[in-house]
Amino acid sequence: EAILQEIDLLRRHFGGDLVYLNPNIASPVYIPRLLFGFHRLRQIRAREQSVDLHHLYNADPFPFAVANFFRRPVVYSVSSGVGRRKPVKHYFNHLAAVTVSDERSLQKLRQWGVKNCYLVRPGIDTGGVTCTPQPLGPELRLVFASAPWTKAQFRIKGVDALLEAVRQRPYVRLICVWRGLLVEELEARVRRLGLGRQVEIINRQVDINEILAQAHAVVNLVTIPEVIRSYPHSLVESLAAGKPVIVSQTIPMADYVAQKQCGVTVPRVTAETVAQAIDRLAEQYDRLAAAARNVGGRDFSVQGMIESFARVYRTVLGGRHAP
Repeated sequence: EAILQEIDLLRRHFGGDLVYLNPNIASPVYIPRLLFGFHRLRQIRAREQSVDLHHLYNADPFPFAVANFFRRPVVYSVSSGVGRRKPVKHYFNHLAAVTVSDERSLQKLRQWGVKNCYLVRPGIDTGGVTCTPQPLGPELRLVFASAPWTKAQFRIKGVDALLEAVRQRPYVRLICVWRGLLVEELEARVRRLGLGRQVEIINRQVDINEILAQAHAVVNLVTIPEVIRSYPHSLVESLAAGKPVIVSQTIPMADYVAQKQCGVTVPRVTAETVAQAIDRLAEQYDRLAAAARNVGGRDFSVQGMIESFARVYRTVLGGRHAP
């Protein structure tokens, strides 16, 4: 969803069509990733007369072979943090440009020999988010809005560790903003841990501004960076609302949070470390909240992202105007 929002912002400014390379959405048989996009190749080639370049989005730096058959330059945006697996260097150096949204990923790719890398911070429209300071009372209200889409991701996205940490901290109330998928799994875990009084599950479309207005902080945890954006929308929106964040160090945004001192970072995703992070947030809340209000969403403007991509496009096109 966050990726589609970013793509929509770019299309509104630069124009262009949206083509999905994943055939498994409708295919009756499973198609491996290496073959993604070939079912759309004829359509893409037919459109190349009216476009200047292709902009490919993917969570991790995977070498989609279909891009080798495009006649126009390819800009490849890696939307999540780059993990430990080295990319296919010659594939990415053959592309016109590779963009990442965080310094950590940029440094990794360059160390691995990918030369045509550019840093483009995400642009997130926080115009609908109001700064709503919330003094800390006896109850600490946390928002979690990064629902898993597989059962395995209850561990990978820190849900299990977070629920156990909440169980260990009776003063915490957790608001889970869900998206319908696997909500029964979450409800079962809440019942099993006896968290009915501490955990609220919101399984419907909501105005995130209303949720943030009653919260003290937003939490986002993962064990590997590839499953989440480098700068998750929920965390940026939290800062825009003047609320500090709890973020695992596996998420590249943790570097930003540590630098700006607008939240607490978690070294490892375990119930113990998450509970300790919650305690640190509560102990330092006034200072962290003040830093969050000072930072807001200023470093993640839509205009800044568009200007950054325009510079990349101009470089790719040899100085010509961006499409």
